[in-house]
Amino acid sequence: MRNATYFKIYLAFCLVYLIVLLLGYENLDLFLKPILIPLLSFGIYFYRTFPTKNILLLALLFSWIGDVILLFTDLGEIYFILGLVAFLISHITYCVLFNKQTRRQIKRNLVFFGIGSVVIALYLIGMLSFLLPTLGDLQIPVIVYASVISIMLLFAFNGYLIWEKRGSLYVFAGATIFVISDSILAVNKFHTPIEKSSFFIMLTYLMAQYLIVIGILKLNPKKAE
Repeated sequence: MRNATYFKIYLAFCLVYLIVLLLGYENLDLFLKPILIPLLSFGIYFYRTFPTKNILLLALLFSWIGDVILLFTDLGEIYFILGLVAFLISHITYCVLFNKQTRRQIKRNLVFFGIGSVVIALYLIGMLSFLLPTLGDLQIPVIVYASVISIMLLFAFNGYLIWEKRGSLYVFAGATIFVISDSILAVNKFHTPIEKSSFFIMLTYLMAQYLIVIGILKLNPKKAE
């Protein structure tokens, strides 16, 4: 299947890219980074049609736009803000995507959902409390972004409780790792520089995108004829 081939190529390119980052050749970002998300998107494009396929592709499109814009952050703070906006739209699209997945279970475990909601809220409050003193003029954009990605994680957790299990775990794990990736980026940029930060940010980011995609595809399997 062509989509499976693109996923294999994506993983191979990710490995090469991460090795390049680990070795410190971050100047190759301009050539390698823009290739990765399109490869993942081709894997979805050549997959069979399912109800939320275009929404998933749209989320990846804005992620790719964010990737490309962030390559130019050295030229000015405006590029970081524009990249933030692109990823903000991507996360909002992921929220819509998760909300539109077919429910396989009618009842949600309200106790687990309540506990998960509290944990996510504590993460949001804790991260913002940690970062706010050093954000300067970017306080409002970062607060909005952190809130949206936390809501995205909440949608994924809700899905984990009500979707078919074989796909829900992938999506929830991907959303969680996405939050970890953005947290590393935020701490590195606004608080304390992290050694090999680019490697760890992209490792978690690429893993998160892949897990979300695979999870959504598993939630939309080919129907038996």
